[in-house]
Amino acid sequence: MYKHLRRSHGKRKKRYGSPDRRGQIPDRVSIDERPRVVDAKERIGDWEADTVIGRNHKGAIITLVERKSKYTLLRKVNRKTSHAVNTAISEMAKGIKERFITMTVDNGREFAGHKETSSRLNVDVYFAHPYHSWERGLNENTNGLLRQYFPKKTDLRKISDKKVTKLHDSL
Repeated sequence: MYKHLRRSHGKRKKRYGSPDRRGQIPDRVSIDERPRVVDAKERIGDWEADTVIGRNHKGAIITLVERKSKYTLLRKVNRKTSHAVNTAISEMAKGIKERFITMTVDNGREFAGHKETSSRLNVDVYFAHPYHSWERGLNENTNGLLRQYFPKKTDLRKISDKKVTKLHDSL
């Protein structure tokens, strides 16, 4: 019965005492500097972004969620590089660039090109604190819902763009 639950796996354990091997993202702006109006969720234009990673870290789905309206954008990328992610975010925002004011992301290396995204969309990009996923809670919840359709061991490179679009339309 437990296998049919949304989260049918054990919790991940944090590695205390081990050094951070990912490196630092240059010129990142902390979530502490984000305007307070974003926390109130009173305006449209404040977005949260993240990636859902496929089997063996191959392939990914980029998720963008608007904080007030909960409008969600999904895009599949075959590689989780900062260039691929920036290009996908720009394509996702094509018709609604004026609806982007702020974007909050995690500290993944795929967001290392945040300055390019910022200049393309004229958006302020803020980074959540490391290991504080609740600072982007709406996006994390959306990713959890997405995992119902694409479980952890799914090779996302084999998922068609049509299937991702169909899922996007049903959200």
